[in-house]
Amino acid sequence: MRRWELTLSLDPALPQPLFLQLAQAVTDAIRQGRLKPGEALPGTRELAGMLGVNRNTVVAGYAELAAEGLVQTRIGGGTFVAAQVPAPRPQALAGDPAPTFELAPPLPLPPPFPSAPPGALPICNAMPDVRLFPAQALARAFRRALGQRQRVALGMPDACGHPRLRTELAAMLAHTRSLPVTSANLMVTRSIEQAIDLVARTLLQPGDVVVVEALGYPPAWRVLELAGARLLALPLDERGLDVGALETLLPQQRIRAVFLTPHHQFPTTVVMPPARRARLGQLAVKHGFAIVEDDYDHEFHYAGKPVLPIAAGPHRANVVYVGSLSNLLAPGIGTGFVTAPPSVFPRLASLRAASDARGDAAVECAIAELFEDGELLRHVRRMRRTYATRRDALAEALHVHLGGALRFRLPDGGMGLWAKVDPAIDLNAWCAAGGREGVQFFDATRYDFHRRPQPCLRLGFSYLDERELDEAVRRMARALASLHPVPPPRQRGAGPARDAIAAS
Repeated sequence: MRRWELTLSLDPALPQPLFLQLAQAVTDAIRQGRLKPGEALPGTRELAGMLGVNRNTVVAGYAELAAEGLVQTRIGGGTFVAAQVPAPRPQALAGDPAPTFELAPPLPLPPPFPSAPPGALPICNAMPDVRLFPAQALARAFRRALGQRQRVALGMPDACGHPRLRTELAAMLAHTRSLPVTSANLMVTRSIEQAIDLVARTLLQPGDVVVVEALGYPPAWRVLELAGARLLALPLDERGLDVGALETLLPQQRIRAVFLTPHHQFPTTVVMPPARRARLGQLAVKHGFAIVEDDYDHEFHYAGKPVLPIAAGPHRANVVYVGSLSNLLAPGIGTGFVTAPPSVFPRLASLRAASDARGDAAVECAIAELFEDGELLRHVRRMRRTYATRRDALAEALHVHLGGALRFRLPDGGMGLWAKVDPAIDLNAWCAAGGREGVQFFDATRYDFHRRPQPCLRLGFSYLDERELDEAVRRMARALASLHPVPPPRQRGAGPARDAIAAS
């Protein structure tokens, strides 16, 4: 039988007969929704054995329930909850006591992205296309991990992550990002958010000031605030975080850490140049603050060579580096990682051991298999070519179908495109009209630290293929035309980067 045991409690010490206690317990389970209409009840012999009572007690209890119309008995077929029973009562009305402790004040959370309705094209989605995910390769890797290496994959794991995956990740980071990392100072986490959480609890005390980018990733801000940080947002320009503004602030305000995404700034996609990175590193060493460098999609760079992380430079002693494999694989595989200076890493490791000592060794072992047999490298190279083609396809579609409605610069990397909307367009009305046309996109207010209206869009090109991108932009154009005529076409390359960042 594919059925869990039904747990009921009977007390022979009570004056109420056991068959009535049984009937009442089943009645409560039905009214609380634990037993569903039409669900089969255990047979009388089975339930009698489970409860340690005489079978006649169960027969009498079922008869009482049948008389009340709560169950139906089919001769030779068993006993079932009636098809028509009273609607389940809310748990609070079913006798659940209310807690007497107080909760901490809730943090303001950004509104979640609603799911795209059936048939709608979510052009706002800048996540990996899971249709391209090497599912068969991962399935084979799982079989190997759980077969040949079962004791290693399913035994007591290392709190810092599976050694094989840490070794492979360290080699990748050393080769592709010039990071001085080994498996001894690299930790695998369940997600990039967990990595940021561990870093925040290692570095911060309540009230510490952390500088963040004025446009950024709200989930990371919430994690930092949960660790007690007081966040201070500094502006962006066409080269990323305004380090000059930070330098002006430092004599007036003690800064504990700076959290930023310098490689493909989220959400604007701009790349911080080497000179500005070096200046930020110098300030960190001089003024004694930490840099938390979030390099969430380093692999997807299409024009020229990626700029080396701050953590690879001469001021790396003050840099903690976090990243994720979710963009390489799929959003549902959120494996992240963090590497820190040797004096910092033991504190990170002790926090991880205290809060999540088990990790996810089976998944980590399977991903290590993908590294070792070269499948992950081949997948990354395929995705880089695919996403570069889709980036160009999206830019072409925007020029052809939307003319001068948007100003943008083709991003050097990443999985999305940042565009400034013509001031004459009512962006909220356009987004709403887009929903009616079957395309999903949002204004950029949710990325603004102060929740100020932002006349910009972040459009993803990784999630949809070329045909879908063209159709999504066509639908955007129809939505805009329903409001007012589309502005005339602009020449390619219209609008320097600062045009798309100015609203921040």
